Amino acid sequence: MVRWTAVSAQVITLLIVQLLLGFSLPLRIAFAIVALSAIVNIISTVQGSRGIRLGEGDTMMYLLYDVVELSALLYLTGGLQNPFAFLLLAPVAVGAGILSRLRTIILVLVALSMEAILGVWHMPLPWDADHLALPLLYVFAVWLALSISTAFIAAYTWSVTAEGRQMSSALAETRLALAREQRVSAVGALAAAAAHELGSPLGTIAVIAKELSRDLPPDSPFGEDARLLLSESARCRTILAELSQRKDKTEGPIPPFDLVPITALAQAAGEPYHTASVTVDYTSEGDAKTQPLATTKPEIMHGLGNLIHNAAQFANQHVEVFVYWDARKVEITVTDDGPGYSSQILSRIGEPYISTRLGDGTHMGLGIFIAKTLLENTGASLIFSNAEDGGAVARVIWSRDAFTDPHNIAEPKASSAKHTQHSRNQHDERASDSLHRLWQRISRGIGGK
Repeated sequence: MVRWTAVSAQVITLLIVQLLLGFSLPLRIAFAIVALSAIVNIISTVQGSRGIRLGEGDTMMYLLYDVVELSALLYLTGGLQNPFAFLLLAPVAVGAGILSRLRTIILVLVALSMEAILGVWHMPLPWDADHLALPLLYVFAVWLALSISTAFIAAYTWSVTAEGRQMSSALAETRLALAREQRVSAVGALAAAAAHELGSPLGTIAVIAKELSRDLPPDSPFGEDARLLLSESARCRTILAELSQRKDKTEGPIPPFDLVPITALAQAAGEPYHTASVTVDYTSEGDAKTQPLATTKPEIMHGLGNLIHNAAQFANQHVEVFVYWDARKVEITVTDDGPGYSSQILSRIGEPYISTRLGDGTHMGLGIFIAKTLLENTGASLIFSNAEDGGAVARVIWSRDAFTDPHNIAEPKASSAKHTQHSRNQHDERASDSLHRLWQRISRGIGGK
């Protein structure tokens, strides 16, 4: 659309200068150049209608053509003396916004070359009988201003768009990290649900195996098989019991924070990042009876895990995770005994792709950015600072209202658990009675035969 606009504007400008202003122009050559641009744009439009997306190399070639086409028109109409010479900045600005650094440099060099050529070689500026001869110094000043503008606009546009691309890439990495954490959480919930659903069938199998081993004669060839079946079913129930230790989140409504003490959550988040060379200590302060309950939400687990991992990477020997709560807030503070943050990094902490903590080339990457983004999505605020005796400090603060008070859930949970256990006991009793009667009939049939 931009190129069609340019083609239309070029045609209108040539006609106005030739017909209304009365200046003589080489219209045939000029219109041939404009027609070539129209043909190029038709080809581009056909490619777009077929769903063909341009690669970066093809995009650069189109923009290079725009620079050369406009330079050819300027050559026919006075070169840099033509007031429309500033339009050479347009393809450069577009290219700097979408091309890589190398291709942007190539585009800028071609534009600067065209500007230098137009400053020296060009047809006369269309004018009246007394041709206007601009001083050489003025033409040089126009060339210098245009060249500086080309380089500056390209560099500035590329840096701004590069920062935007970095932010987009960082957010994409954050979404991927969260998706991975959510998949892990979903697998755990699925395992808990499977353990719950398979418990009853395995109980039935265990009852049958027990009846078989008890009722079969001691010398029966099936006695060993019955005992093996009983032991394997017991083993399966043990495995499922371990899986079901994770709360089954498929039953009932899921509250925002789901029945995990905040101290346990902090330890679970940091557990994967313990190393032999760095010790991680967990301490807490607050009334144990009012300790807030939280869920192992992927955002919290991955965010806190990244903070603890970052502290362990830069710590000399020790990392402390301190959990504090009162009636107003819940706070988790991660402190390490490492070198701390430099003043330059501290002012930009939380931005993506910060390259160092101390300015010594140590890479920090996306860890802090991902942690900050994920934790802020849960309602937390983060504060980064340096400890008085050295080391970095990361504080994560939530409002107490974001968590569940243990007193508000104790009674409903106990009632629900009692009802669930009662239902399971009734089911097991009915299954046992039915299976016992069935086995008696089978035994009598076998004995009679």
